[in-house]
Amino acid sequence: MSLPDIETAEGLLLEAAVLNPGAWVKHSRNVALAARHIAEVHPRLDPTRAYTLGLLHDIGRRTGPNLSRHILDGHDFLLGLGYTEAARIAVTHSFMVPDLASLQGGWDGTPDEWRRLGELLQNAAQTDEDRLLQLCDTLGLGDGFCTLEERIVGSALRYGVQPSTPDKWRAMLKLKADFDRECGVNIYRLLPGLVERLLA
Repeated sequence: MSLPDIETAEGLLLEAAVLNPGAWVKHSRNVALAARHIAEVHPRLDPTRAYTLGLLHDIGRRTGPNLSRHILDGHDFLLGLGYTEAARIAVTHSFMVPDLASLQGGWDGTPDEWRRLGELLQNAAQTDEDRLLQLCDTLGLGDGFCTLEERIVGSALRYGVQPSTPDKWRAMLKLKADFDRECGVNIYRLLPGLVERLLA
């Protein structure tokens, strides 16, 4: 089985939360919710699969506190359980631009692990599910949902700006425009409480 059922995914997230408590757990739940809500109106996506992938996309943080090393740790953990599709998402969710140079947050693994991450990214055949989780990773915070513009500003303040950053921003905005078109609705309207917060 390339993907666990929801109950198993919930159990894995709860176990990881005990190992490394933090805001990343609520973030994972909100990413899962965003993915499910968008998948419910998308013509090619399955809401249950989307929700499950959202729960597990950051599961590598179970080994933390860590930085970007969680990407590879998540891949290896899920692959070890036989969840190949979830393992792929653990890698691709951080790369709207499929280039290691676009990674923000610092690499805290070894040079050999960095090279291996690059190989995994290069060999990943990205699907609509990968694109969805990349988008939802930016929309889900620990305390709810945000716009891409809010996330862009927050990330710039936290990590600074590097030469590849504008390309990542353009990819983020294009991804939302693509999903708006594919879903036939501004996806912000699908995220509980977001429109109300923006207009309050």
